[in-house]
Amino acid sequence: MTKRLGKIIVIDLEATCWDGEPPAGEHSEIIEIGLCELDTLTGERSAPRAILVKPEQSSLSEFCIQLTTLIPDMLAEGLTFRQACLLLREEYQSQHHTWASYGDYDRIQLMKQCESRGVPYPFGRSHINVKNLLALHFGLKGEVDLRQAMKLIGMPFEGTIHRGMDDAWNIAAVLSRVLLTRDR
Repeated sequence: MTKRLGKIIVIDLEATCWDGEPPAGEHSEIIEIGLCELDTLTGERSAPRAILVKPEQSSLSEFCIQLTTLIPDMLAEGLTFRQACLLLREEYQSQHHTWASYGDYDRIQLMKQCESRGVPYPFGRSHINVKNLLALHFGLKGEVDLRQAMKLIGMPFEGTIHRGMDDAWNIAAVLSRVLLTRDR
């Protein structure tokens, strides 16, 4: 399988969450796949997209609604997790591109949920942890959160934090700056 290196698919996942332990029988599952494509030569970002995913094994807590701004009515119109992964493969050819996320949570959550649901993993093996790459690029002593990363690159955070499509847009800006800045 040939890798296509002209763009990187930047992903940010939002998942069901609770202020404390989940209710009995419920566990964290993906409810939004925020996506933004990054042109690796120009640094241009595509318009961000929110792929909303209906939770199948958990409910949206008030804590999660406040954090993500996603509400049950929005998710009721969403895709199943299987459909969302298929959309990534068919519309974005995700298995042929490097993909990136801010930290390792998204990669691990996606792998675990694919495995537990028997859904083919939508990406290939090439993943960039932007959080780690940024810390290495700037010679930081540790990793920083996304808002701090935006300050480091001299750009304001755009949109709503913990909204997948907005986070993906901002992560793509960070990745662009790191990839296209040759000297520090």
